[in-house]
Amino acid sequence: MADLQKIVDDLSALTVLEAADLAKLLEEKWGVSAAAAVAVAGPAAGGGAAAPAAEEKTEFDVILTGDGGKKINVIKEVRAITGLGLTEAKTLVESAPKAVKEGVNKDEAEKLKKQLEEAGATVELK
Repeated sequence: MADLQKIVDDLSALTVLEAADLAKLLEEKWGVSAAAAVAVAGPAAGGGAAAPAAEEKTEFDVILTGDGGKKINVIKEVRAITGLGLTEAKTLVESAPKAVKEGVNKDEAEKLKKQLEEAGATVELK
């Protein structure tokens, strides 16, 4: 097995350009991306808040913010979406703003938002 300390010392001596070339060669050789390592190293080198801006949110919470004056229709939709009983759905609607569903993908969140808005509710995705 190779002398690991020597490898660490050799890597420590690389310039930024040499390290970038090494990353490219490793990506080609093993078919993996070093983007995560670059994103982590970027802010430490003064990259600021650029890395979090590139990350796209994948899970959303569907938040009921109001019943829009159509409480009964909204309660029916909440029951259909969540499977809650009448009392629980009524309590959820009356205690808005409240999460109807949490941790759903973007497509499902948009679909649920549309359903609730068609019933008269005001909805927010977080």
